[in-house]
Amino acid sequence: MLVLLPPSESKWNRRRGHPADPATWSFPTLAPLRARVAAALAEVSATPDAAAVLGVSEGVLDEVGRNVELATLPATPAAQVYTGVLYDALDLPGLDASARRRANRWLVVVSALHGAVRPTDRITAYRLAMGVTLPGVGPLATAWREALDAPLTEAAGRGVLVDCRSAAYVAAWRPRGTLTERWVQVRVPGASHMAKHTRGLVARHLCEAGVAARSVPAVADVVSGAFATTLHEPDRAGTPWVLDVRAP
Repeated sequence: MLVLLPPSESKWNRRRGHPADPATWSFPTLAPLRARVAAALAEVSATPDAAAVLGVSEGVLDEVGRNVELATLPATPAAQVYTGVLYDALDLPGLDASARRRANRWLVVVSALHGAVRPTDRITAYRLAMGVTLPGVGPLATAWREALDAPLTEAAGRGVLVDCRSAAYVAAWRPRGTLTERWVQVRVPGASHMAKHTRGLVARHLCEAGVAARSVPAVADVVSGAFATTLHEPDRAGTPWVLDVRAP
């Protein structure tokens, strides 16, 4: 099973420690594009119009300034870097040892800066969204699309791809071929805050249940053990199943 998560806008980072070593991160084939994006982000973040290019307010310029120093700042496991509503609900530190091991294998965060990382990859808090167009790189969703295809398809293997990403991050990679038959998007009716919270709970429940389901209906059965669910078959070939989930 592969569970895709969006990153969080809010991030935490330790104040001391060694810098990130990109050579140790998961999905090493992404290294060349990671380096290009990081260099372009550092260059833009040092300019007076950084906030406008990155689509952020002047109030977070201190976070933008960190982008210039990412190569030297202390690194923290991605499981701790990403915070906010979804990650509070996921509560990785609160999982028991078996569920945590499954989370480290099954969970992947799709990132505008790194492409994709696992919870154990040591990264540094950054400010960059997938909807940004970086000079020299172009629209990030377009830039990552081809690069992510092979490693994420391989990571999914013969299991189900459970997609908890927001639309901007879905644009960065959509499964192709036979994998689309095992692709299910988790949809939560209601406000964005509740959607994020419930998706975090769903990801946590899957890791705790520990069922490596090989079909979308089997995943839906696991989720329905803790949530009210409705499963919709794909409208046409190449589109995902949709699992509507309502928190109890």
